[in-house]
Amino acid sequence: MWREIIIMSLESLLAKKTRTVLSMLGIIIGVATVIAVFAIGQGAQNAVNAQFQNLSANSIMIMSNRGREATGSSKLSVADAAVIREQAAQVKSAAGAITGNVSVAYGGEDKSYSLIGADSEYLSISNLTVASGRFFGPDEVAGKEMAAVLGATAAADLFADGTDPIGATVTVGAKKAEVIGVLKKVGGRLGPLSVDEAVILPNTAAEKNILGGRGMVMINIQADSVDNIEAATQEITAILRAEHKLKIDQEDDFRIMDAGSMVATAQETAKMMSYLLTAIAAITLLVSGIGIMNVMFVTVAERTKEIGIAKAIGGKRADILWQFLLESVILSMLGGLIGIGLGLGLIPLVAKINIITLAYSWNGPIIGFSFSVLVGIFFGFYPAFKASRLDPVDALRSE
Repeated sequence: MWREIIIMSLESLLAKKTRTVLSMLGIIIGVATVIAVFAIGQGAQNAVNAQFQNLSANSIMIMSNRGREATGSSKLSVADAAVIREQAAQVKSAAGAITGNVSVAYGGEDKSYSLIGADSEYLSISNLTVASGRFFGPDEVAGKEMAAVLGATAAADLFADGTDPIGATVTVGAKKAEVIGVLKKVGGRLGPLSVDEAVILPNTAAEKNILGGRGMVMINIQADSVDNIEAATQEITAILRAEHKLKIDQEDDFRIMDAGSMVATAQETAKMMSYLLTAIAAITLLVSGIGIMNVMFVTVAERTKEIGIAKAIGGKRADILWQFLLESVILSMLGGLIGIGLGLGLIPLVAKINIITLAYSWNGPIIGFSFSVLVGIFFGFYPAFKASRLDPVDALRSE
């Protein structure tokens, strides 16, 4: 019996191919969105873990901030790192960096990478490791030398032919630079900046030859202990306000975040993005479910006489209910399967954009497919129930 019911349901769907495909579109998009939600959520969590696994618990980061009361650009500069090192008693080390984007050329290849202009303490304070070569020292920073250290991915891209990067000359922006080191791979990405896809120069050289004051300034700091993070933050705030000559009624032209706050902010951002996409997926599935219900009502109306004949020759209400309910469920299941294929297929394509890290998660396909089946059952039941309750005499009289 079940075999016949399934065959009849499939034949009915295939008889109206255009209607079937259009009815599935909402399910397809909804399930693909559910998969995207889990891919973004898992990818963001992986990115947070990868980006912050090298941060010490006593890490503090200072960034530019215009503020409501500030006029013009923030006064935060890499030179502030030296002032903090000299004056802050609760600070163990401080390293200034300025970031931007730059094109890097080698051997006919020209690609865009993140540029990090750093001082000689950036390597140790960021807990990065040199895989080959070395990091630049204080003399190269003072001399504004174009000594480049490449992230792991940038080195692999530029020297894909297997050439040893150390000692090679690359063109950074419009200036020549000698590659003196390659970093060990960090992994992960938060937004467009990734150390793996970066070129690191002395901040003096980066500011003079490439950025010209247009980059975003960051200062990485390590407090002398985890217990002194709050005291160090207060101390740094007082030093920078005095250094920047801010009045009492003026807001800080910088932002200070500790490691815990940075992780929490990144996780909250990822969570809000997941909530937004989940809402979009839910609305899409709801609308598609209403569409399926309308299609099933039309199908019942078109086959009223067929239902009357089936009842006249002994067809049971349950058989008719199951036939129409299965049509709805099969329709939503097919849409769910196609949506899974679309969602999984788009993940590697979107990942190439390098805006956010995506990661495969089996929760997405499982939950997406389950929801598609539930949509088919929920929105298909009432039309199927109405079909099973049709009076055979009235059904046979219908045209």
